[in-house]
Amino acid sequence: MQTIVDLHIHGPYAMACSKQTTLTKLADNAKLKGLNVLGTGDALHPKWFENITSELTEDENGILWTKDKFPFIWQTELCLMYTQDGKGRRIHHVVLMPNKDVVIQVRDMLLKRGRLDYNGRPIFGFSSIEFIEMLRSISPDIELIPAHAWTSWMSIFGSKSGFNSVEECFKEKSKYIHAIETGLSSDPSMNRRVSSLDKYNLVSFSDPHSYHTHRLGREATILDLKNLSYKSILNALRTGEGLAGTIEVNPAYGKYHIDGHRACNVVLNYSETKKLNGICPVCKNPLTIGVEYRVEELADRKEPKDVPYFAELIPLSEIISLILKKGVNTQTVVSEYSSLIKNFKNELDILMNVDFESLKKITHEKIAEAIINIRKGDVKYKPGFDGVYGIPYFGDKEPETKEIKSKTKSLESVQKGLDSFSH
Repeated sequence: MQTIVDLHIHGPYAMACSKQTTLTKLADNAKLKGLNVLGTGDALHPKWFENITSELTEDENGILWTKDKFPFIWQTELCLMYTQDGKGRRIHHVVLMPNKDVVIQVRDMLLKRGRLDYNGRPIFGFSSIEFIEMLRSISPDIELIPAHAWTSWMSIFGSKSGFNSVEECFKEKSKYIHAIETGLSSDPSMNRRVSSLDKYNLVSFSDPHSYHTHRLGREATILDLKNLSYKSILNALRTGEGLAGTIEVNPAYGKYHIDGHRACNVVLNYSETKKLNGICPVCKNPLTIGVEYRVEELADRKEPKDVPYFAELIPLSEIISLILKKGVNTQTVVSEYSSLIKNFKNELDILMNVDFESLKKITHEKIAEAIINIRKGDVKYKPGFDGVYGIPYFGDKEPETKEIKSKTKSLESVQKGLDSFSH
């Protein structure tokens, strides 16, 4: 039974997340997307926990059901800020939990160490080692997955405060880590250039800050399950048996793929940044080092090895927006999206399976072409950097980044800054 899961999401109480998010909206849009199971998101926040327990019904297999029979499992994300090996660390972890009783025990344990009511993604000051010990003392069926593992800020391998390996982070407790989340700015092929990660399964979830379909399920994990239960999902994530692959965006789409400074309008790739020793040529402060750089730093292979299956896609609304040159939430884009969904199974089926001739009967030919070209990998990207999303495009004309009105500067265009810095 193919089951597509997105197990890293957020409710309305996490910082920088939509206050309009509800469980009903998440479930409805998951169906449109083609997702089969969601994480609850922010399960430890008291108000969201109350929503979950009042709106969803938990069965004996650890699955929570809406009235319309859409399944969730218990999930949250935590931020840990601590010092280890003489360096300040800031790391996010996804936590999956088998049932309500365990969630309550985790909640009560954490309340002895701090608050849970101020943010759906709460912050604590203990280490990842201590955290996994705490979780294991409650239940061996709790799963901790390092979130968006390579992102510059708040991740296990991030350039700002991360480690160089899972073992460095968790020490002897690394045996309890079974999978890492690739994040928007990396994909399985990048991860499989680092041999120390070969023992860890690769999963992908969307970490959406809203319930919209162009955020929900933009990254997901494909499981082949014999039955739907928390334990069957856990077994696939832990052993790799039944882990059929992932759905990814191109890493260049992510907000931290390459290096730069948004404020200085400087964008640099790995080799350019290395020449500058990681220093911005404009403001002379350290650059925000992206995922590409960190992978190059840690990679011990020129080419990836044993890369698991993954499909590289772009959310359908964003494809339509790109072709029609209209905002993703405009009526024009929403209407075109609705027309496609109405005529086919769901969004992921459209993006991965529906043929060109069938698409062309329903939508603009250029939209149909774009869907097929993206499926084949025939699309270019202006890479994301320092918190700015990458921009997909067709043809040779690179689009201007919307978040930055003036044109960004390459290494060549800041040569004067380089020259002054070198002196």
